[in-house]
Amino acid sequence: MARIAGIEIPNNKRIEIGLTYIFGVGLSTSKKILKNAKIDSNTLVSKLSPVEIETIRREIAKYRIEGDLRTEINQNIKRLKEIGTYRGHRHSRSLPVRGQRTKTNARTKRGKKVTVGSGRKKAAEKT
Repeated sequence: MARIAGIEIPNNKRIEIGLTYIFGVGLSTSKKILKNAKIDSNTLVSKLSPVEIETIRREIAKYRIEGDLRTEINQNIKRLKEIGTYRGHRHSRSLPVRGQRTKTNARTKRGKKVTVGSGRKKAAEKT
């Protein structure tokens, strides 16, 4: 297994797919990295030479990935909350941010369904 950016890339995968195991690197970014490194995207990870792995590492270093990317995303959300934007309020209330409906659906964001009973008290017993 090749270790790139602190992530173990499986040997049995094509390098194009293997790079997507890194947080922040999708298929299109993976293709760009391999094109810049002049490496065939169909090459298996196990067939890469140490020189090729090093060139991939250098190319990936140009991108914001893994911990740095997660930190930046969390800071952006925190900033939205602090300045009091609509999107910030939606994030803090665990509701969809991008205009989706919430009367029905939105279960992924809101969590498991909680049944709420009526707020009415039971009638007093007869004496």
